[in-house]
Amino acid sequence: MIACKAGETVAYRVTWLEMDHRPAYGWPAQPAGHDHALIRADSPPVWWFLALYDAVGRDYAWTDMHTEPADSVRDWIQHADVALYTLMGKGWPQGFFLLDWRQAGVCDLAYFGLVPEAVGQGLGSFLLKTAILTGWDRPGVTRMTVNTCTLDHPRALAQYQRMGFSPARTEVRSRVLTRDQSFLQPLL
Repeated sequence: MIACKAGETVAYRVTWLEMDHRPAYGWPAQPAGHDHALIRADSPPVWWFLALYDAVGRDYAWTDMHTEPADSVRDWIQHADVALYTLMGKGWPQGFFLLDWRQAGVCDLAYFGLVPEAVGQGLGSFLLKTAILTGWDRPGVTRMTVNTCTLDHPRALAQYQRMGFSPARTEVRSRVLTRDQSFLQPLL
């Protein structure tokens, strides 16, 4: 575990991945013993998106959306070619994904993740396969994209590759941490 303090600048690696054809796997069944609902938000308010963003990303230094003007975030998440899905279980959100089809022929899996309390229950593969197939279901999609970084969960990159994404490029970036963080993998 790598402990870093608020105010510290950390360098990390971003990997962009692509998928150029719909995967051969079918729609996944919910993991045994789970009764979840996947709900698409209709014109979600900014606070709902940011609540999910924070719940999933707080351990991975997801802070970028907090620097965006609220009007910009609202226009993006409420755009007709953007869809926010929440995985609900036990009466509370357990994860979410956001798909962005604004670029012709491309579906970007802009955000994906589970809240910490839902990690390790077999929901990740179910939710990721569902996100990918939902993205490909839109007519005209010829490519799907996603990115992850070494600030994210250490299994994120391998999981995207298992699901059919291939790395397209990487880049080293840096950021100033806004709170104390512990990372589970080397950042470079």
